[in-house]
Amino acid sequence: MKDLPVSPLAPDCFPDLPDVAGVEASCSRIGLYRHVRDELLVVRLAEGTAVAGALTRSQTRSADVAWCAAGLKEGRARMLVAHAGNSNAFTGAAGEAKNAATVAEAVRLTGCRQHEVFLSATGVIGVPLPPRTVADRLETAVAALGPPDWEAMARTIGTTDTFPKGAGARLDLDGTPVAIVGIAKGSGMIAPDMATMLVYLFTDAAISPGLLQSLVSQHVDTTFNAITVDSDTSTSDTLLVFATGAAGHALIEDAADPRAQAFSQALHGVMQDLALQVVRDGEGATRLVTITVEGAASDLSARRIALAIANSPLVKTAIAGADANWGRVVMAVGKSGEPVDTSALSIRFGGVWTARDGGAVPYDEAPIQAHMNGQEIDILVRVGAGGGQARVWTCDLTHGYISINGDYRS
Repeated sequence: MKDLPVSPLAPDCFPDLPDVAGVEASCSRIGLYRHVRDELLVVRLAEGTAVAGALTRSQTRSADVAWCAAGLKEGRARMLVAHAGNSNAFTGAAGEAKNAATVAEAVRLTGCRQHEVFLSATGVIGVPLPPRTVADRLETAVAALGPPDWEAMARTIGTTDTFPKGAGARLDLDGTPVAIVGIAKGSGMIAPDMATMLVYLFTDAAISPGLLQSLVSQHVDTTFNAITVDSDTSTSDTLLVFATGAAGHALIEDAADPRAQAFSQALHGVMQDLALQVVRDGEGATRLVTITVEGAASDLSARRIALAIANSPLVKTAIAGADANWGRVVMAVGKSGEPVDTSALSIRFGGVWTARDGGAVPYDEAPIQAHMNGQEIDILVRVGAGGGQARVWTCDLTHGYISINGDYRS
Protein backbone atom coordinates (compact mmCIF):
# COMPACT_ATOMS: atom_id res chain seq x y z
CA MET A 1 0.00 0.00 0.00
CA LYS A 2 1.14 3.50 -0.78
CA ASP A 3 1.00 6.05 2.05
CA LEU A 4 -2.54 7.39 2.26
CA PRO A 5 -3.50 11.00 2.97
CA VAL A 6 -4.91 11.55 6.44
CA SER A 7 -8.70 11.50 6.54
CA PRO A 8 -10.24 14.99 6.56
CA LEU A 9 -12.38 13.74 9.45
CA ALA A 10 -9.39 12.85 11.64
CA PRO A 11 -8.98 14.41 15.09
CA ASP A 12 -6.47 17.25 15.32
CA CYS A 13 -4.07 15.09 17.33
CA PHE A 14 -3.77 11.85 19.24
CA PRO A 15 -5.31 12.26 22.71
CA ASP A 16 -3.36 12.56 25.94
CA LEU A 17 -4.12 9.20 27.54
CA PRO A 18 -3.59 8.14 31.16
CA ASP A 19 -1.31 5.41 32.42
CA VAL A 20 -2.95 2.08 33.20
CA ALA A 21 -1.37 0.17 36.07
CA GLY A 22 -0.53 -3.45 35.31
CA VAL A 23 0.08 -2.98 31.59
CA GLU A 24 3.43 -3.22 29.75
CA ALA A 25 3.85 -3.10 25.99
CA SER A 26 6.34 -3.10 23.13
CA CYS A 27 6.13 -2.49 19.39
CA SER A 28 8.56 -4.04 16.93
CA ARG A 29 9.05 -5.21 13.36
CA ILE A 30 8.39 -8.64 11.86
CA GLY A 31 9.02 -7.70 8.23
CA LEU A 32 5.57 -8.37 6.75
CA TYR A 33 5.58 -5.02 4.95
CA ARG A 34 7.88 -3.92 2.16
CA HIS A 35 8.49 -0.61 3.86
CA VAL A 36 9.98 -0.24 7.34
CA ARG A 37 7.32 -0.08 10.04
CA ASP A 38 6.40 -1.79 13.31
CA GLU A 39 3.70 -4.41 12.93
CA LEU A 40 4.08 -6.56 16.08
CA LEU A 41 2.39 -5.48 19.31
CA VAL A 42 3.08 -7.41 22.51
CA VAL A 43 1.32 -6.56 25.78
CA ARG A 44 2.00 -8.14 29.15
CA LEU A 45 -0.72 -7.85 31.80
CA ALA A 46 -0.64 -8.19 35.57
CA GLU A 47 -1.39 -11.59 37.04
CA GLY A 48 -5.12 -12.06 37.62
CA THR A 49 -6.19 -9.74 34.78
CA ALA A 50 -9.82 -10.25 33.78
CA VAL A 51 -10.69 -10.30 30.08
CA ALA A 52 -13.94 -9.95 28.14
CA GLY A 53 -14.64 -9.41 24.49
CA ALA A 54 -16.69 -9.76 21.35
CA LEU A 55 -15.64 -11.41 18.11
CA THR A 56 -16.65 -11.52 14.48
CA ARG A 57 -19.50 -13.83 13.54
CA SER A 58 -17.92 -14.43 10.14
CA GLN A 59 -18.02 -18.08 9.07
CA THR A 60 -14.51 -17.65 7.63
CA ARG A 61 -13.00 -16.18 10.80
CA SER A 62 -9.27 -16.27 11.34
CA ALA A 63 -7.38 -18.81 13.43
CA ASP A 64 -6.61 -16.01 15.88
CA VAL A 65 -10.29 -15.24 16.42
CA ALA A 66 -10.97 -18.94 17.06
CA TRP A 67 -8.15 -18.97 19.61
CA CYS A 68 -9.55 -15.89 21.40
CA ALA A 69 -13.03 -17.42 21.51
CA ALA A 70 -11.68 -20.33 23.54
CA GLY A 71 -9.64 -18.06 25.81
CA LEU A 72 -12.57 -15.78 26.61
CA LYS A 73 -14.38 -18.72 28.19
CA GLU A 74 -11.67 -18.81 30.88
CA GLY A 75 -11.91 -15.06 31.58
CA ARG A 76 -8.23 -14.44 32.42
CA ALA A 77 -5.36 -12.94 30.43
CA ARG A 78 -1.62 -12.31 30.80
CA MET A 79 -0.46 -11.65 27.21
CA LEU A 80 -1.72 -10.06 24.01
CA VAL A 81 0.22 -10.72 20.79
CA ALA A 82 -1.13 -8.89 17.74
CA HIS A 83 0.31 -8.16 14.32
CA ALA A 84 -0.60 -6.38 11.11
CA GLY A 85 0.32 -7.33 7.56
CA ASN A 86 -1.36 -10.75 7.44
CA SER A 87 -4.76 -11.73 8.83
CA ASN A 88 -3.93 -15.43 9.35
CA ALA A 89 -7.43 -16.10 7.98
CA PHE A 90 -8.27 -18.94 5.60
CA THR A 91 -4.84 -20.42 6.23
CA GLY A 92 -5.90 -23.84 7.55
CA ALA A 93 -3.34 -25.98 9.35
CA ALA A 94 -0.59 -23.43 8.66
CA GLY A 95 -2.50 -20.77 10.58
CA GLU A 96 -3.01 -23.07 13.53
CA ALA A 97 0.67 -24.02 13.49
CA LYS A 98 1.69 -20.36 13.54
CA ASN A 99 -0.55 -19.76 16.54
CA ALA A 100 0.64 -22.86 18.39
CA ALA A 101 4.28 -21.79 18.03
CA THR A 102 3.44 -18.23 19.12
CA VAL A 103 1.54 -19.34 22.21
CA ALA A 104 4.19 -21.88 23.21
CA GLU A 105 6.88 -19.20 23.02
CA ALA A 106 4.77 -16.72 25.01
CA VAL A 107 4.24 -19.33 27.72
CA ARG A 108 7.96 -20.13 27.80
CA LEU A 109 8.94 -16.49 28.15
CA THR A 110 6.37 -15.40 30.74
CA GLY A 111 5.30 -18.53 32.59
CA CYS A 112 1.62 -17.88 31.95
CA ARG A 113 -0.90 -20.50 30.91
CA GLN A 114 -1.88 -21.10 27.29
CA HIS A 115 -5.42 -19.80 27.66
CA GLU A 116 -4.06 -16.54 29.09
CA VAL A 117 -2.42 -15.67 25.76
CA PHE A 118 -4.62 -13.76 23.30
CA LEU A 119 -3.82 -13.45 19.60
CA SER A 120 -4.90 -11.06 16.84
CA ALA A 121 -3.88 -10.56 13.24
CA THR A 122 -4.98 -8.21 10.47
CA GLY A 123 -4.07 -7.79 6.83
CA VAL A 124 -4.30 -9.88 3.67
CA ILE A 125 -6.43 -13.03 3.73
CA GLY A 126 -5.37 -16.51 2.63
CA VAL A 127 -1.57 -16.16 2.76
CA PRO A 128 -0.02 -18.71 5.17
CA LEU A 129 2.97 -17.63 7.24
CA PRO A 130 5.88 -19.83 8.34
CA PRO A 131 5.01 -21.20 11.79
CA ARG A 132 7.67 -19.27 13.70
CA THR A 133 7.17 -15.89 12.00
CA VAL A 134 5.97 -14.33 15.26
CA ALA A 135 7.45 -16.79 17.76
CA ASP A 136 11.02 -16.01 16.73
CA ARG A 137 10.48 -12.30 17.42
CA LEU A 138 8.85 -12.69 20.82
CA GLU A 139 11.96 -12.92 23.00
CA THR A 140 13.21 -9.55 21.75
CA ALA A 141 9.71 -8.05 22.04
CA VAL A 142 9.27 -9.28 25.61
CA ALA A 143 12.70 -7.94 26.59
CA ALA A 144 11.60 -4.51 25.32
CA LEU A 145 8.38 -4.37 27.38
CA GLY A 146 7.85 -1.13 29.23
CA PRO A 147 5.29 1.63 29.87
CA PRO A 148 2.78 1.67 27.01
CA ASP A 149 3.19 4.19 24.21
CA TRP A 150 -0.47 4.25 23.23
CA GLU A 151 0.02 6.13 19.98
CA ALA A 152 2.79 3.79 18.83
CA MET A 153 0.61 0.81 19.75
CA ALA A 154 -2.29 2.18 17.69
CA ARG A 155 -0.01 2.78 14.70
CA THR A 156 1.45 -0.72 14.96
CA ILE A 157 -1.89 -2.49 14.45
CA GLY A 158 -3.03 -0.25 11.58
CA THR A 159 -3.37 -1.32 7.94
CA THR A 160 -5.15 1.19 5.70
CA ASP A 161 -5.76 3.47 8.68
CA THR A 162 -4.76 7.06 7.99
CA PHE A 163 -4.50 8.06 11.65
CA PRO A 164 -3.93 6.23 14.95
CA LYS A 165 -7.06 5.79 17.05
CA GLY A 166 -7.06 6.17 20.81
CA ALA A 167 -9.46 7.19 23.56
CA GLY A 168 -9.45 7.19 27.33
CA ALA A 169 -11.22 8.10 30.53
CA ARG A 170 -10.32 8.76 34.14
CA LEU A 171 -12.75 8.11 36.96
CA ASP A 172 -12.84 7.83 40.73
CA LEU A 173 -14.15 4.67 42.36
CA ASP A 174 -14.62 5.28 46.09
CA GLY A 175 -11.52 7.44 46.28
CA THR A 176 -9.39 5.26 44.02
CA PRO A 177 -8.26 6.75 40.68
CA VAL A 178 -9.04 4.38 37.80
CA ALA A 179 -8.08 4.68 34.13
CA ILE A 180 -9.52 3.24 30.93
CA VAL A 181 -7.58 3.44 27.65
CA GLY A 182 -8.49 2.01 24.27
CA ILE A 183 -6.82 1.76 20.87
CA ALA A 184 -8.38 0.62 17.61
CA LYS A 185 -7.64 -0.09 13.99
CA GLY A 186 -10.26 -0.01 11.31
CA SER A 187 -10.85 1.73 8.03
CA GLY A 188 -12.38 -0.72 5.56
CA MET A 189 -14.17 -4.07 5.73
CA ILE A 190 -16.32 -2.49 8.41
CA ALA A 191 -19.86 -3.72 9.04
CA PRO A 192 -21.64 -4.35 12.34
CA ASP A 193 -21.30 -8.02 13.14
CA MET A 194 -18.88 -7.54 16.04
CA ALA A 195 -16.48 -6.11 16.27
CA THR A 196 -15.80 -4.57 12.86
CA MET A 197 -12.04 -4.10 13.46
CA LEU A 198 -9.35 -4.72 16.09
CA VAL A 199 -9.99 -2.93 19.37
CA TYR A 200 -8.15 -3.31 22.66
CA LEU A 201 -9.18 -1.60 25.90
CA PHE A 202 -7.15 -1.63 29.09
CA THR A 203 -8.22 -0.61 32.58
CA ASP A 204 -6.71 -0.97 36.04
CA ALA A 205 -10.17 -1.40 37.57
CA ALA A 206 -10.77 -4.56 39.60
CA ILE A 207 -13.85 -6.15 38.06
CA SER A 208 -14.94 -9.77 37.77
CA PRO A 209 -14.74 -11.42 34.32
CA GLY A 210 -18.46 -12.16 34.33
CA LEU A 211 -19.51 -8.59 35.03
CA LEU A 212 -16.94 -7.23 32.58
CA GLN A 213 -18.29 -9.49 29.85
CA SER A 214 -21.83 -8.41 30.62
CA LEU A 215 -20.91 -4.74 30.23
CA VAL A 216 -18.96 -5.31 27.00
CA SER A 217 -21.84 -7.28 25.49
CA GLN A 218 -24.29 -4.56 26.52
CA HIS A 219 -22.29 -1.67 25.07
CA VAL A 220 -21.06 -3.25 21.86
CA ASP A 221 -24.50 -3.08 20.23
CA THR A 222 -24.69 0.70 20.51
CA THR A 223 -21.04 1.33 19.60
CA PHE A 224 -19.05 -1.02 17.37
CA ASN A 225 -22.15 -2.87 16.17
CA ALA A 226 -23.78 0.43 15.19
CA ILE A 227 -21.19 1.52 12.62
CA THR A 228 -20.67 0.58 9.00
CA VAL A 229 -18.30 1.76 6.30
CA ASP A 230 -18.86 -0.68 3.45
CA SER A 231 -21.18 -3.48 4.72
CA ASP A 232 -18.33 -6.02 4.66
CA THR A 233 -17.63 -7.95 7.87
CA SER A 234 -13.98 -8.81 8.49
CA THR A 235 -12.65 -12.30 9.15
CA SER A 236 -10.55 -10.89 11.99
CA ASP A 237 -12.83 -8.58 13.98
CA THR A 238 -11.84 -8.64 17.64
CA LEU A 239 -12.71 -6.52 20.66
CA LEU A 240 -10.88 -7.36 23.88
CA VAL A 241 -11.15 -5.54 27.21
CA PHE A 242 -8.52 -6.25 29.86
CA ALA A 243 -9.01 -5.28 33.53
CA THR A 244 -5.78 -5.67 35.51
CA GLY A 245 -7.21 -4.88 38.94
CA ALA A 246 -3.99 -2.99 39.74
CA ALA A 247 -5.77 0.23 40.81
CA GLY A 248 -6.16 -1.30 44.26
CA HIS A 249 -9.86 -0.94 45.06
CA ALA A 250 -12.15 -3.76 46.19
CA LEU A 251 -13.39 -6.11 43.47
CA ILE A 252 -16.57 -5.08 41.64
CA GLU A 253 -18.80 -8.10 41.04
CA ASP A 254 -22.40 -6.86 41.18
CA ALA A 255 -24.00 -4.82 38.38
CA ALA A 256 -26.07 -2.98 41.01
CA ASP A 257 -22.91 -1.70 42.69
CA PRO A 258 -22.74 2.10 42.13
CA ARG A 259 -19.08 1.65 41.19
CA ALA A 260 -20.14 -0.74 38.42
CA GLN A 261 -22.52 1.86 37.04
CA ALA A 262 -19.84 4.56 37.02
CA PHE A 263 -17.36 2.21 35.35
CA SER A 264 -19.99 1.14 32.81
CA GLN A 265 -20.67 4.73 31.79
CA ALA A 266 -16.96 5.47 31.32
CA LEU A 267 -16.39 2.23 29.42
CA HIS A 268 -19.24 3.06 27.04
CA GLY A 269 -17.81 6.50 26.43
CA VAL A 270 -14.41 5.12 25.40
CA MET A 271 -15.99 2.46 23.17
CA GLN A 272 -18.23 5.07 21.51
CA ASP A 273 -15.29 7.40 20.89
CA LEU A 274 -13.25 4.66 19.23
CA ALA A 275 -16.19 3.44 17.13
CA LEU A 276 -16.77 6.90 15.68
CA GLN A 277 -13.06 7.31 14.98
CA VAL A 278 -13.23 4.15 12.87
CA VAL A 279 -16.05 5.64 10.79
CA ARG A 280 -14.15 8.93 10.50
CA ASP A 281 -11.31 6.93 8.96
CA GLY A 282 -13.53 5.00 6.56
CA GLU A 283 -11.59 4.35 3.37
CA GLY A 284 -11.98 7.43 1.20
CA ALA A 285 -14.41 9.07 3.63
CA THR A 286 -15.05 12.81 3.53
CA ARG A 287 -18.24 12.93 5.66
CA LEU A 288 -19.41 11.33 8.89
CA VAL A 289 -23.11 10.43 8.68
CA THR A 290 -25.45 9.91 11.64
CA ILE A 291 -28.69 8.12 10.79
CA THR A 292 -31.52 8.05 13.32
CA VAL A 293 -34.69 6.04 12.75
CA GLU A 294 -37.78 6.62 14.89
CA GLY A 295 -41.29 5.22 14.94
CA ALA A 296 -40.35 1.69 13.87
CA ALA A 297 -42.19 -1.48 14.82
CA SER A 298 -39.37 -2.29 17.30
CA ASP A 299 -35.84 -1.20 18.12
CA LEU A 300 -34.54 -4.11 16.03
CA SER A 301 -36.69 -3.05 13.09
CA ALA A 302 -35.40 0.53 13.44
CA ARG A 303 -31.84 -0.79 13.44
CA ARG A 304 -32.43 -2.77 10.26
CA ILE A 305 -33.92 0.24 8.51
CA ALA A 306 -31.05 2.47 9.65
CA LEU A 307 -28.48 -0.02 8.38
CA ALA A 308 -30.28 -0.35 5.05
CA ILE A 309 -29.87 3.41 4.63
CA ALA A 310 -26.29 3.43 5.92
CA ASN A 311 -25.19 0.62 3.61
CA SER A 312 -26.88 1.92 0.46
CA PRO A 313 -24.26 2.83 -2.17
CA LEU A 314 -26.79 5.22 -3.72
CA VAL A 315 -27.36 7.07 -0.45
CA LYS A 316 -23.65 7.15 0.34
CA THR A 317 -22.62 8.44 -3.09
CA ALA A 318 -25.31 11.12 -2.96
CA ILE A 319 -23.87 12.28 0.35
CA ALA A 320 -20.39 12.29 -1.20
CA GLY A 321 -21.80 14.68 -3.79
CA ALA A 322 -23.43 16.86 -1.09
CA ASP A 323 -26.84 15.93 -2.50
CA ALA A 324 -29.76 15.62 -0.05
CA ASN A 325 -31.41 13.04 -2.30
CA TRP A 326 -34.18 11.97 0.02
CA GLY A 327 -35.68 9.75 -2.65
CA ARG A 328 -32.73 7.42 -2.22
CA VAL A 329 -33.47 7.28 1.50
CA VAL A 330 -37.07 6.30 0.67
CA MET A 331 -35.68 3.53 -1.51
CA ALA A 332 -33.40 2.24 1.24
CA VAL A 333 -36.22 2.27 3.81
CA GLY A 334 -38.32 0.20 1.45
CA LYS A 335 -35.65 -2.37 0.68
CA SER A 336 -35.15 -3.08 4.39
CA GLY A 337 -38.31 -5.20 4.33
CA GLU A 338 -39.38 -3.75 7.68
CA PRO A 339 -42.91 -2.45 8.46
CA VAL A 340 -43.43 1.13 7.30
CA ASP A 341 -46.50 3.35 7.20
CA THR A 342 -45.83 5.18 3.94
CA SER A 343 -48.49 7.77 4.76
CA ALA A 344 -46.42 8.77 7.80
CA LEU A 345 -42.90 8.43 6.34
CA SER A 346 -40.88 11.60 7.04
CA ILE A 347 -37.24 12.46 6.28
CA ARG A 348 -35.08 15.25 7.64
CA PHE A 349 -31.57 16.36 6.64
CA GLY A 350 -29.74 18.48 9.22
CA GLY A 351 -32.90 19.85 10.81
CA VAL A 352 -34.74 20.54 7.53
CA TRP A 353 -37.66 18.32 6.55
CA THR A 354 -37.54 17.21 2.92
CA ALA A 355 -40.52 14.86 3.19
CA ARG A 356 -43.30 14.69 5.77
CA ASP A 357 -46.26 12.41 6.30
CA GLY A 358 -45.77 10.46 3.11
CA GLY A 359 -44.91 13.20 0.65
CA ALA A 360 -42.50 15.91 -0.41
CA VAL A 361 -42.66 19.30 1.30
CA PRO A 362 -41.36 22.68 0.12
CA TYR A 363 -38.06 23.58 1.78
CA ASP A 364 -35.36 26.22 1.58
CA GLU A 365 -32.36 24.78 -0.30
CA ALA A 366 -29.82 27.15 1.29
CA PRO A 367 -29.65 25.72 4.84
CA ILE A 368 -29.84 22.14 3.67
CA GLN A 369 -27.08 22.68 1.12
CA ALA A 370 -24.92 24.31 3.78
CA HIS A 371 -25.44 21.25 5.94
CA MET A 372 -24.62 18.84 3.11
CA ASN A 373 -21.41 20.73 2.34
CA GLY A 374 -20.20 20.12 5.90
CA GLN A 375 -18.26 17.16 7.25
CA GLU A 376 -20.98 15.84 9.58
CA ILE A 377 -24.36 14.90 8.13
CA ASP A 378 -27.49 14.11 10.17
CA ILE A 379 -30.41 12.18 8.71
CA LEU A 380 -33.62 11.54 10.67
CA VAL A 381 -36.26 9.12 9.39
CA ARG A 382 -39.66 8.51 10.95
CA VAL A 383 -41.53 5.47 9.64
CA GLY A 384 -44.79 5.59 11.62
CA ALA A 385 -44.98 1.91 12.52
CA GLY A 386 -44.50 1.99 16.30
CA GLY A 387 -42.16 3.21 19.02
CA GLY A 388 -38.89 1.57 18.00
CA GLN A 389 -35.78 3.66 17.47
CA ALA A 390 -32.10 3.21 16.61
CA ARG A 391 -29.04 5.20 15.62
CA VAL A 392 -26.14 4.12 13.41
CA TRP A 393 -23.11 5.85 11.94
CA THR A 394 -21.56 5.56 8.50
CA CYS A 395 -19.53 7.61 6.02
CA ASP A 396 -19.90 8.64 2.42
CA LEU A 397 -18.67 6.54 -0.50
CA THR A 398 -16.10 8.22 -2.73
CA HIS A 399 -13.73 7.17 -5.49
CA GLY A 400 -11.06 7.02 -2.79
CA TYR A 401 -12.60 3.77 -1.53
CA ILE A 402 -12.10 2.17 -4.94
CA SER A 403 -8.54 3.46 -5.24
CA ILE A 404 -7.52 2.14 -1.82
CA ASN A 405 -9.02 -1.30 -2.27
CA GLY A 406 -7.92 -1.66 -5.86
CA ASP A 407 -4.36 -1.19 -4.65
CA TYR A 408 -4.61 -3.20 -1.39
CA ARG A 409 -2.28 -6.08 -2.28
CA SER A 410 0.06 -4.04 -4.49
